[in-house]
Amino acid sequence: MKLAVSGKGGVGKSTLSAALALLAARDGGRVLAVDADPDGNLASALGIPADVQAGIVPISQHRALIEQRTGAKVKQYGQMFKINPEVADIADGYALRHNGVALLVLGAIESGGSGCACPESVLIRALVQDLVLHKHDALVMDMEAGIEHLGRSTARGVDTLLVVVEPGQRSIDSARRVVRLAGEIGLADRVRFVANKVTGPDDERFIRDSLAGQELLGVIPFSPTIRSADRAGRSVLEGLPPELIARFESILEKVKQAAGSRAR
Repeated sequence: MKLAVSGKGGVGKSTLSAALALLAARDGGRVLAVDADPDGNLASALGIPADVQAGIVPISQHRALIEQRTGAKVKQYGQMFKINPEVADIADGYALRHNGVALLVLGAIESGGSGCACPESVLIRALVQDLVLHKHDALVMDMEAGIEHLGRSTARGVDTLLVVVEPGQRSIDSARRVVRLAGEIGLADRVRFVANKVTGPDDERFIRDSLAGQELLGVIPFSPTIRSADRAGRSVLEGLPPELIARFESILEKVKQAAGSRAR
């Protein structure tokens, strides 16, 4: 299962990513969760204690690793460097394991923007491609608002691009941009949606009408328990009632079915 989760900031991408990763690990699978959002908080959603989170160094800040693998100095321009650096061992060596999930934080690229041809960008793009195309573990990627880390060559390894939406027009507009970008790299037929923070029938109707013709894998109601877990630094699943956990389980099962159908 190779899953990418996207959507407008604040809609609950990390909540959904963490819930699916934790449930997949609970079922006995080897799960790698990748925080690919520069403003990400996947570690918190997984329930990793704050003091442990403080010790996490994103891959983009591992200067010695970047320089060793690319053959170039960080933040120096006009250099020659490897465009296909060795990355196959990075996940095993740098991921933090918690509650059965291995977490890898990519971090932000500070030099010249996310599209820069700099050593940090080259290493991270190569790493994402390796994780998606060559690793056999279950993969859950918490993306930024777009799909900047996915290229055309990488997209063929993604089973599902799951776009999280909330009942608001800005969220819908962001989702439509993701759909357009997904089409440009050949992912249009693998885009699915999850409605989050739904407070009642009107919210659900708004989302369904706005995404007419698109497949909605599940509806997650607004939950004070999830909000309380966030404030207390607990995992998103801790203390959830069984009926809400069942909604996440249903989404995971549908994602697994999609992965299985692509494998055949």
